[in-house]
Amino acid sequence: MKHVKHFFDIYDLEHGQTVIRSVYLATDEPKVLQEAKEKYQNYNFLVDETNAKSASLDKRYSPESAQGVILDIYHLSQCDYLVCTFSSQVCRMSYELMQTRFPDASWRFKSLDDVYYFGGQNKHDVVAIYDHEPAIELGEIELKKGDLVSLAGNHWNGYSKGKNKRTHQEGLFPTFKTINLIDFF
Repeated sequence: MKHVKHFFDIYDLEHGQTVIRSVYLATDEPKVLQEAKEKYQNYNFLVDETNAKSASLDKRYSPESAQGVILDIYHLSQCDYLVCTFSSQVCRMSYELMQTRFPDASWRFKSLDDVYYFGGQNKHDVVAIYDHEPAIELGEIELKKGDLVSLAGNHWNGYSKGKNKRTHQEGLFPTFKTINLIDFF
C-alpha cells in the first residue's frame, strides 16, 4: 500500500485538495479484502467479492471465473494508478489496456515483482554502462562497461538478475549500472 499512498499523496499536492482514496482491489484470495479494510481504514476499497471467490483454485476454470477475470482486467485498466505483479497476466493485460487511456502511462504503475514482458517475447538484454566488482558471497556477478547481460528479472531492491554473456556468470547486479538494449530491425 505504500505505493498507493505515495500516488495519492502526490495527487493531493498537485490538485491542492484531499481526494477520497478509492482502490479497486482484484484478488483471488477473498480474505485479502477483509484484511485491507481492517489495516487501511482511510481507504475506500472497491471490489467484487464474487470475482474473488470465483478465482479461487477450485473454481478458477469456470465460466463465472473467466467473466470475473475479464471484469477485473477492465476495471484495473480504468484506474489512474496500477499496483500489481507483472508476473500476473491479469496485471500485464490491465497495464496494456491502460495505455489506450493515456499518452504515456509508463509512470502510472508499480510492479511488485517483475519487469514488464509479454508471453513469448524476445530476449531482454541490458548493457553495462559501469564496471561492477561483485560481492561473490551475495551472489553478484562481475560487469565491465559494454558487457551484454540477459535480463532474467528485476528484484526491485536496486538489483536485477541476469547472465553476463561475456563471462557466462549468472547472478545479481546493480540495476543502475546497466541500460536497456533496444533491438530494432
